[in-house]
Amino acid sequence: MTELAGLLLVRHGQSVGNVADDNARAAGAHRLDLDHRDADTPLSESGVGQARAVGAWLGGLPEDARPTVWLTSPYRRAADTATAALEAAGDTEPGGGAGGPGLLTDERLRERDLGILDGFTGRGIRERYPEEAERRDRIGKFYYRPPGGESWTDVLLRVRYLLTDLRQQYAGERVCVFSHQAVIMCFRVALEQLAEEEVLRVDREDPLPNCSVTIYRQRQLAPRQHRPGRHESVGHHPGSAGLELHSYADTTAVERGHAPTTRESPSGNEEAAR
Repeated sequence: MTELAGLLLVRHGQSVGNVADDNARAAGAHRLDLDHRDADTPLSESGVGQARAVGAWLGGLPEDARPTVWLTSPYRRAADTATAALEAAGDTEPGGGAGGPGLLTDERLRERDLGILDGFTGRGIRERYPEEAERRDRIGKFYYRPPGGESWTDVLLRVRYLLTDLRQQYAGERVCVFSHQAVIMCFRVALEQLAEEEVLRVDREDPLPNCSVTIYRQRQLAPRQHRPGRHESVGHHPGSAGLELHSYADTTAVERGHAPTTRESPSGNEEAAR
């Protein structure tokens, strides 16, 4: 089985959309006060500081733990986080060359598309689209697809395709990915085989902080040989090669850089902020 040596998943820094979402919820507003499309949402001042902090932490990793491949979502808040982090790391340039690898962009890492619900708070959805709020409650957050948008399972499908490509193209490499909350949670489903109830519980009770780092390392083979049964997955057996979770939502880098730790408040079935 071809496998990555390691995988680091970094959520983007706090964005002006995250700030607008907090403000809209606090005010009981129906919509976020934003004047640009989701893909163009920039980082807040705090988000820039978080990105630099995670970059300094990455640059201080031992040589045998430092990422060798860098990928980002094309959305501005993630791409700007990646660029600032690589510059702060000091040993690579975002454009490639000069002694370091380049920053690659992959559209499969983009944020989940909320379709007609984009820009609305949970309260706004219930007021403007009550039939969609009812349908979401009935179907559940994992499988619900808003009109013109994506479900979590749609995001999961592109994450699975991306993982297949990464394993084929970068076997033995340490890959660092800059992306979004729902995308990183879908990586957890794909890599850990989490059930719907479990991943939604984690997302609800422990929302992913901005610029937190989730790390997977290659599982070591068990000393004894194991022959999988007919219906047993070779890649996910505890005694077989594969990636296993080392740490989730780690904010050490942000804290060491004296940047603020920010995240969405636990919000039940509310739509995730931008």
